[in-house]
Amino acid sequence: MIVNHIGIYGICIIDNKLLCIKKERGPYKNRFDLPGGSQKENEGFTETLVREFKEETGYQIENYRNCRAYDIFVDDMDRMVHHIMVFYDVDINFEQKDAVLEILDDELNDSSGTYWIDLEELDISNISPLILKLVQELSNDKTILEKVVFKDWKIL
Repeated sequence: MIVNHIGIYGICIIDNKLLCIKKERGPYKNRFDLPGGSQKENEGFTETLVREFKEETGYQIENYRNCRAYDIFVDDMDRMVHHIMVFYDVDINFEQKDAVLEILDDELNDSSGTYWIDLEELDISNISPLILKLVQELSNDKTILEKVVFKDWKIL
């Protein structure tokens, strides 16, 4: 069975460090991931970006730009997930960070907090396939648009 999932994600890199969240649930559990997530009904991409980013990091996005889309296939042994990801580069307001992440009434926040991770420390042992795609992008890998399948994905 193949499940389609689309998510909208914010990328913030400052001084060679990527703003990440640590996943608490799902196929990327215990790995660093990009802040973002799924759209709600009648929500546009940028509305989702701003809402999800704030929910998961506490930071308010000041600017967003450079929208692009990628996809991957993740086989977590229970199912195959076709994960479609929309990336935006974002600028954040450091002075408006909420001390406590937003409590969600109708859904669970699957982030255990934010981390600034040096780009050189990111590898397949500690990150989600989304960040692997970002690493591929940052290295100017010419195969970035080719199909990628993560077979037998290990949940940590």
